[in-house]
This record gives sequence, structure tokens and C-alpha cells, in this order.
Amino acid sequence: MNRPVYIVDGARTPFLKAKNAPGPFAAADLATAAGSALLARQRFAPEQLDEVILGCASPSPDEVNIGRVVALRMGCGQKVPGWTVMRNCASGMQALDSAIANIQAGRSQLVLAGGVDALSRAPLLFSDAMVRWLSGWYAAKSTGQKLAALRRFKLGYLAPVIGIMKGLTDPIVGQLMGQTAENLAHRFGISREDMDAYSMASHLRVKTAREAGHFDDEIVPLIGRDGSVIRHDDGVRDDASMEGLAKLKPFFDRKYGRVTAGNSSQITDGAAWLVLASAEAVARHGLNPLGRIADSQWAGLDPAQMGLGPVHAAAPILQRHGLAPNELDAWEINEAFAAQVIACQRALADADYCRDELGLPDALGAIDAERLNADGGAVAQGHPVGASGARIVLHLLHRLRRSGGQRGIASICIGGGQGGAMLVERIG
Repeated sequence: MNRPVYIVDGARTPFLKAKNAPGPFAAADLATAAGSALLARQRFAPEQLDEVILGCASPSPDEVNIGRVVALRMGCGQKVPGWTVMRNCASGMQALDSAIANIQAGRSQLVLAGGVDALSRAPLLFSDAMVRWLSGWYAAKSTGQKLAALRRFKLGYLAPVIGIMKGLTDPIVGQLMGQTAENLAHRFGISREDMDAYSMASHLRVKTAREAGHFDDEIVPLIGRDGSVIRHDDGVRDDASMEGLAKLKPFFDRKYGRVTAGNSSQITDGAAWLVLASAEAVARHGLNPLGRIADSQWAGLDPAQMGLGPVHAAAPILQRHGLAPNELDAWEINEAFAAQVIACQRALADADYCRDELGLPDALGAIDAERLNADGGAVAQGHPVGASGARIVLHLLHRLRRSGGQRGIASICIGGGQGGAMLVERIG
């Protein structure tokens, strides 16, 4: 990266756990709320942005190009382009990387980029059989044809197809994301107790960080239609316990599995944004950057092992910069599943894995526990798929500033067998 790309500021909404019904906010509502508050405190007007890029894995049918919808709603004006990117769990990180590419190329100087999803509003769909029946019904002209169509109707046609289950199933290997976590648990000998202990720690870390105000600079409160104010992520369990987690049954492999709802990330609604700027834009608007994105990397791997994507994406960055994992001050690995983060740690410390899968001469080495997800992660806070990649970059930067650290990596696994990582450096 020859031209520096600065992170000027960032904000996110509280992450809201899905509760078996559509949540109170559409994805565009969430993104607009966080983005409007973020832009209101900047030294430039929204119309001075060069573009708005928003990652989203599951936009509603009426907001397909949600980036443009939200840009207009935030008051960026008709001349500021808004567009949408999708890379499953890393959609928010892809938005950042797309902004970096355009700033590096000189096409943009000042970009608002981030991610959003309202997974509680993922649709229920008709089955193919029901769609075919409806097609025949609407084609029927006479009373006799309609009666014939009614005789062919079967009550089973009304069984809904759960959109989020389809979206979280890999079409190449035919496995739900949770089943890929089971694969990693088997491969690396990760026990149910290991997973539950990690999950418990995530809840405790988020709770401790919240009480210490570590999220206050990130979160923009949401205001409900009834006037209620939502200030915090609502998936954090203050009463989490090993005993309670142990009572939960495996969800993805009900007979032999170890992955449960308690040691997996939650289905969640939320949005996160960052303002990215070139050196020219920083000087022009008198901005005070928080940090800069020093490098980024994407990687591919077996879709059935997708949870190891952070290892494959972070390793080239470490190699390029001559760094060992613990020479970085902080790490954020998105907690899609407790098993997945533990597997990444074990893969980094496994010489055979690093040689065979990464082409390295030896193990990179596991990340010290105090450097990794020190304030918890998605197991407790939730994983609104499109937003998480942007959230972990934003939180990493605030964590570096709070601790006095200089460099860190944010990395994320991606459904379909990919990984993404970004090297972030604090300024000041």
C-alpha cells in the first residue's frame, strides 16, 4: 500500500439479538442511524464524500442496493454514489477493502464504508413446489381449470423455506456453517468443555468491557418507535454459566455434535461504519485520524474448513511485514463459533498445518490469550453477517488507542471457504 489510507472515525449500532420475529429495525434503518450520527460529528458535509460503500449479505427486497438507499437517507445528496458489496461474513470488511482500492487508485479521497444486516428479517420463502402450483393457478382461466388446480394442491406446499438456513448452508459441500465448525472440532480435538469455556469467557469479557465503558466510543444508541433507547448489545448473558451452557443440546449434529447455540455466534441485527480518507482529504478537511489500514489480505480454502480462514488470510500479512503473531499488540478474530476461534489458535501452533496448508517452514505460533478478543466477541455480542468485518476493525482500533498499542490484526472467516484480514496501525 504505497498511498496511506486513514481511518478518521467510526460508529456502530448496538447489536440486537434475533428473537424469533422480525426485529424493530430494517437493515437500512440501522445503517442510517449509525451513519447519520457518525457524519454529524465530522468536519466535512455528507455531500463531500466521494462514495458510500456498504456491505450486506441479506438486504430486503426493497433495498437491494442498500448502499445507495442509505446514502440518500443520510443526506449525502444525489451526486454521491452509493453501492453495495457482498462477501458473506466479510461483507463489511470487503466494503473497507473496496474503499482502500479506490483511494489507492486515486478515484476517491473520502469514503464512508461499512456493513449491515438485519438477520431477524431474513425471509420465509415458498418452496419450488408451491411456486409451480401458484404459477399453474394464475395461468388457469376457466372455473374447471381452477378446480383442477385446487385438486392438485397439497398442504405440504405451504411449508416455508427458512431463508437464513438456506443462506447459512454452503451449496458446494452441502453443510451448514455450524457443521463446518463441527469439522474443525473433530480435526483439532476440541471438546465440548473447551467450546463452552471459550463462550463463557466471551460473555464475561464483553460484560467487563461494557462496564468499563470500552464500547462507549463505538456505539450510537438506537431509538425505537416507542421512544425507547437501546444503548448496548442485548445478546450478552449476565447469567452465563458453564452449568447453563452444558444443558444446551448440539444443534448442527444432534447425535454426535458439540456445537450448540450457546457456543456459537448469535443471529443478530446491526450496522457498523468507518470513515476512510487519503492524506489529501485529511489535510483538506483538517481531520485527525485514529489510525490507518496498513495492509489487507484475502484467502481461499476448503469450504468445509471455512472457519480457518483467519489463519490463511493473516499469515501472508505476517510474512510480508516480518511479524510473529505475538509481536502484534492486539488481535480480533470474529467469533463465528467458539470451536472456530480455538481451531485457528491450534492451527497457528501446529507445524504440520502451517507447512502443509500455508507452505511455511514451521508453526507461526498461537496468539497469547490476552491479545486475542480481549473484550469478547460475537459469541456474546452477535454476528450481523454484513456488519461484523467492519465492527472488528473499528473495535481493534479503539482497543489499540485505549491500551497504547501500535499494531493489530482483525480477521474473519467467510462462508464458502475464505478468510479476510486487515493490519491496523494506531496514530498518535
